[in-house]
Amino acid sequence: MSPTAGRRLLIVNADDFGLTPGVCAGILRAHRDGIVSSTTALAVGPAFAANARALVDSGLPTGAHLAVIGEDPPVLGASEVPSLVDGRGRFPLSWRTFVRRAALGRVDPEDLRRECSAQLDVLHDAGVRPTHVDAHQNLHLWPSVATVVVDLARERDIPAVRLTRTRRWTPTSLGVRALSARLERRVRRAGLTVPAASMGLDEAGHLDVDRLVGSIAELDDTGATSAELAAHPGEADDPDRARYRWGYTWPAELEALCSPAARSAVQRSGFALGSFADLADLR
Repeated sequence: MSPTAGRRLLIVNADDFGLTPGVCAGILRAHRDGIVSSTTALAVGPAFAANARALVDSGLPTGAHLAVIGEDPPVLGASEVPSLVDGRGRFPLSWRTFVRRAALGRVDPEDLRRECSAQLDVLHDAGVRPTHVDAHQNLHLWPSVATVVVDLARERDIPAVRLTRTRRWTPTSLGVRALSARLERRVRRAGLTVPAASMGLDEAGHLDVDRLVGSIAELDDTGATSAELAAHPGEADDPDRARYRWGYTWPAELEALCSPAARSAVQRSGFALGSFADLADLR
């Protein structure tokens, strides 16, 4: 029986396993010594292959963090997914560039499907059996990507999808709200599951102790039976991370996730820690 059976579920998910050695080590430490109960693996990440065995051996439930944007190249060659890359075979760095190109009809859905499927193959070959699926920079909210993600999840028996939410009211946040509601309807029609509440987008890269404790309390106050809190931990000594200029405070998030305050916040809440695989027990 799942440890969350009969209780409310909190998934503390660490993103980007495979990005760098320090991110991989930080995620595993945040699971071993902290409250991280789930991660998502980045098949295109330069450090994934070297750290995949440690991930599988840790027993940390793992989802697929599909990427068709960002600093790292696709799994497939540029000639196999020409509409996803530029003349040098690189993905767009930002979701904004991808969305603009997709809206103009310049992204071939079959290229999307081929690359995402190849990334799932990489995870499978490494021994990862995904508990859920999402996309780098939350691009799975975009309808054409959402279609591929949901179809692949059904085909590969991946039971859950991340549902990205925001509490803000900026123009971009209004788009996130609309796309998130659309994705939720699509996911539920497909027979897949999503957490009932989620946080982490608004706090991305800056989840210090105070924000972490406050986020857990805020999720508890929703009364939701299930919730996800997304985090980005990483070890301080990680020179490979310099190429990712995201402004994230990975070491601060790692220390927050491993802090006594984080554990106490979970204990005070009505949640039990678990993974996306545990969502089925709440149906």
